[in-house]
Amino acid sequence: MVFEKKPIASSSSQNLKSPLPREDTPLIGKGKPLSSKSKTFANVFIAIVGAGVLGLPYAFKRTGWVMGLLMLFSVAGLTTYCMMLLVHTRRKLESFDNGFAKVNSFGDLGFAVCGHFGRFVVDVLIILSQAGFCVGYLIFIGNTLANLFNGEVSMVSGLSLGISGLSAKSWYIWGCFPFQLAVNSIPTLTHLAPLSIFADIVDLGAMGAVFVEDVSLIMKQSNEIIAFGGLSVFFYGMGVAVYAFEGVGMVFPIESEMKESRHFGKILALSMGLISLMYGAFGALGYFAFGPDTKDIITANLGAGWISAMVQIGLCVNLFISFPLMMNPVYEIVERRFGGGRYCLWLRWLLVLIVSLVALFVPNFADFLSLIGSSVCCGLGFVLPSLFHLLVFKEELGWKGWTVDVGIVTLGLVLGVSGTWSALVEMFSVKV
Repeated sequence: MVFEKKPIASSSSQNLKSPLPREDTPLIGKGKPLSSKSKTFANVFIAIVGAGVLGLPYAFKRTGWVMGLLMLFSVAGLTTYCMMLLVHTRRKLESFDNGFAKVNSFGDLGFAVCGHFGRFVVDVLIILSQAGFCVGYLIFIGNTLANLFNGEVSMVSGLSLGISGLSAKSWYIWGCFPFQLAVNSIPTLTHLAPLSIFADIVDLGAMGAVFVEDVSLIMKQSNEIIAFGGLSVFFYGMGVAVYAFEGVGMVFPIESEMKESRHFGKILALSMGLISLMYGAFGALGYFAFGPDTKDIITANLGAGWISAMVQIGLCVNLFISFPLMMNPVYEIVERRFGGGRYCLWLRWLLVLIVSLVALFVPNFADFLSLIGSSVCCGLGFVLPSLFHLLVFKEELGWKGWTVDVGIVTLGLVLGVSGTWSALVEMFSVKV
């Protein structure tokens, strides 16, 4: 959607960079904005809900269910607020009558506010976050298949990259590798788009199956549960919560496609509210059902049987399909910076190899969610939106506005540093 240009007298615009280069968002086309309110709601739902929800019951086990719910709802509210800061900042920039082109992406916004350095910071964080999601996907696939098909088998070989043997998880990750090279070689997302619909259906079906299993177990037995896990696990839980709500990169394309963009804030708030309720129920019921035995991937707690196996295999297929979709923004950034903006097969294959190697050495799914949520998602979701908003509106904000923006920047930095340290300690600690 192109906003009407209006001359606005503000000294803030003098420090902004112009003209603004184009950087089209990969997953959304350039067509006219035709999305209804219901479609916008669905787009927000699809952009937010992902594999992170599967680690919530384990996070509730660590933090306690009351603390977990409080963190989820707090993060949902703060994430929604920061998403709207991005939207308001873009609208303000596009209203300046000083040669600004349309702001199509987070990277464009970074350039408009802070020049090439701003775009570089955004690009780096997007690469780390998107690649981090894909590492989580491979960890889930490897651990789930190993759990399903007897993960006790390990093979001793010289192919073990310096390790005494390859675990079952490693074999499944390496087994996916050649197929991932193939699907990630596809230069356009057009052929993968129909598969993404299947992936979303599987996501919802798997969550429904876990819900049913949780309720059934809760009615049969009661487990020892805790309400508060203590301050020591606060930052760990916050990292998982931030990861679960990460979708800030899709705010611009979704808002741009909406017919009545003035209602976007209400639709976003409604979507995030319902998602947070669903997340809270999923995390709490999963923890109530399995108590101290709750595993880092909740599907690993499902009993034996063909329904459980189909759910877990379906999720693996879902994440396998989602891998090239999530890596596409990474490819666009890397190819723009190192390949002259042209399709580069060897760069894509190299990135798939790096992601696979990282996945091999990360043992715990939920711990990795916390690490990515704290180290990267806090920066993308909290620090940059409030910082960009402050820089653009600095001449118009009163002391309350300055306090809120500076407070969110500070909070994001504290959560990022503390949560990253907490997640690293958990990842490298010995688990009994």
